[in-house]
Amino acid sequence: MGTLLPWNFFITAMNYFTDRLRNGTDSSHTQSDPYMFENMMVLLAQLPLLLFTLLNSFLYQHIAEKMRIAGSMVFIFLLFILTAILVKVKMDQDQFFSITMATIWFINMFGAILQGSLFGLVGKLPPKFSSLFMSGQAVAGIFSGLAMLLSNIFKTDSESSALGYFITPCVATLLTLCCYLILPHLRLAQLHLENVSTKTAETRKEPSADRSEMVKVKLDNGDNGFDIIAETEACKKLNELQQEPEEKSTVPQVFKKIWVMALCVTCVFAVTLSVFPAITVNTKSSGLFEGKENIFVPLCSFIVFNVMDWIGRSLTSRLQWPSMKSNLFPLFVVLRVVFIPALMLCNVQPRFYLPVFFNHDMAYIIIMSLFAMTSGYFASLSMSYAPQLVKPKDAETAGALMTFFLTLGLSLGGALSFGLKKCL
Repeated sequence: MGTLLPWNFFITAMNYFTDRLRNGTDSSHTQSDPYMFENMMVLLAQLPLLLFTLLNSFLYQHIAEKMRIAGSMVFIFLLFILTAILVKVKMDQDQFFSITMATIWFINMFGAILQGSLFGLVGKLPPKFSSLFMSGQAVAGIFSGLAMLLSNIFKTDSESSALGYFITPCVATLLTLCCYLILPHLRLAQLHLENVSTKTAETRKEPSADRSEMVKVKLDNGDNGFDIIAETEACKKLNELQQEPEEKSTVPQVFKKIWVMALCVTCVFAVTLSVFPAITVNTKSSGLFEGKENIFVPLCSFIVFNVMDWIGRSLTSRLQWPSMKSNLFPLFVVLRVVFIPALMLCNVQPRFYLPVFFNHDMAYIIIMSLFAMTSGYFASLSMSYAPQLVKPKDAETAGALMTFFLTLGLSLGGALSFGLKKCL
């Protein structure tokens, strides 16, 4: 089950927001963006993502899974309906800005709860489903990139484009909610998504009964005196086993087992978000797409990234190398840092300090493709390896923790991008 990330659609509709907030302002105003919309959007998206993903890691055991997942999807659906309606409603710019900022906060708040809960849910399934889930998330970026490209090709006005951008996640969220409601009725879900403690209790009782029967069979074939003692000792041992409670491990205990994967997924997304899309969106064409800026950015910056990211995530269902215990895995994750200077040395404009080393469009496309594929591959591997490092009863906790560190990587990358912009 994959979800269309709401963040992608707000980025895609950036022109709509900036145009609407600029129209009607004093022409003598020196600021091109008096509301600093882009910076505020990043801030009010990342803060609830980080905060509520962390809270979800600790509080998910106290709130029913269906309430967290279905409830979050219902609220996200309603908030996107509101955002779509506002496209056609004329209002004061200050009021529009305040409502939009509140909407972004709450969409990302419920998105954080939904994402953390879904990763916990997927953690109970076999490892290949983690890869499929991550691939489903990558589809969101492809959708938004295609929407931006088609909008630019057909020169659709920003208001009509925004309406389409916001209706799409409404439909996607509604379909995802329907799929989730059907999920408990599938045989796969009945086998894997039952409560772990219930399953453990059942599995403990069944072998106990079998062992008791085996003891009784032997008793009938042996001497009575010795067999009575054997039966008594066996029953005592079985009773002790049945009485041993198997509680879920605490969050710190689970973290000790998955901390390498947690740091890896943080590093992957910190590197990725430090340059994409904040820096790469300003890359200018030189060669293949020269004079076609309206096609170059959506195609080479967004669609190329999201398609290669999807390919990288999908590869993990076929190939899982390096292994989860190999020292090469964290080494390769850290080596992705080389993509930061590589992309900054492409034809990103404006720039004041660094030279342009990779000027041709083809060089940029190749670097972007490798950058995106490794991002998707190592992120997906990290997320699928973590639940395998803990017992099945702790898989949901591991999934929730990994979601927090994923979000932490997004936040660190977004913060780092501000500093890297100044270095260009």
